[in-house]
Amino acid sequence: MAITTSLRAGALALALLTPLGASAQETDPESGLIIAEGWKTVKVNCTICHSAKLVTQNHGTRERWTYLIRWMQDTQGLWQFPPEQEATILDYLAEHYGPKTDARRTPLTPDMLPPNPYKQAAESG
Repeated sequence: MAITTSLRAGALALALLTPLGASAQETDPESGLIIAEGWKTVKVNCTICHSAKLVTQNHGTRERWTYLIRWMQDTQGLWQFPPEQEATILDYLAEHYGPKTDARRTPLTPDMLPPNPYKQAAESG
């Protein structure tokens, strides 16, 4: 009984402390794209040539997405978009598939690394 009460209290505390923005964004079950303003334009234009996974697995700045669109136009036969349509696509991609924040720690400096057990074998090799 005490464990159940503790679990309920812990679950309630976790629910109350979780920020509202931390909830998962709604995605289109067919494409996996985040459902937000502009997503249908991206789906219609991008999935004609490739899977939406090519979009969802990539992240970049607006400049990076612009570069990729230009590359596809120059080398892959992608058509030119009307300016307003291209802006919608770029706005969506930059907002929902923008650069990922780096969650890894800063690399260790050489003096902080453990000894390399393979160094001697490689040097005598």
